[in-house]
Amino acid sequence: MKLHVKNMVCNRCILVVKSELEKLGQEILSIELGEVVLKNEISVNDKKDIAKQLETFGFEILNDSSSKTIEKIKTILIDLVQNKNNNINVTMSDYLIQNLHQDYSKLSNLFSTVEGISIEKYFINLRIEKVKELIVYDELSLSEIADLLNYSSVAHLSNQFKKVTGFSPSYFKKIKESKRKELDQL
Repeated sequence: MKLHVKNMVCNRCILVVKSELEKLGQEILSIELGEVVLKNEISVNDKKDIAKQLETFGFEILNDSSSKTIEKIKTILIDLVQNKNNNINVTMSDYLIQNLHQDYSKLSNLFSTVEGISIEKYFINLRIEKVKELIVYDELSLSEIADLLNYSSVAHLSNQFKKVTGFSPSYFKKIKESKRKELDQL
């Protein structure tokens, strides 16, 4: 039985969902960002119990195909920014097509209609949050951050950062953590 879980966007989220499902007596075959595969089919009542338990931690079980597709888009992009550092040899749109096997214009229209923001804008916001995180860690220079996240230049990163946040990266470094958002709040 496959469950799609909204807001499961990091490794800690996976641990929480896994722990809660195990507490409810569910045997997990696999678990990854946004998706859990259970060994056995579950009843409607069990699904309600799981949904209620996960809801206390800010997670939601998705039921309709549009919500599942949107959550897959978000999960793929979050994984790309957080774990792969945008280290791909294709455009973001081609990356989504490869992973979802759907027409990008259809994905883009669905995402924009439901989320009220384009996929591109969402992706930019994710990248900027990653830049903020790396600035707060204070281990990499802005040039290294630009390289890590595949920005064409430090100027491009700085311009995009200022457009999204209203601050230059150097000013943000001074004010640090007060301006960061949780990924599931984007």
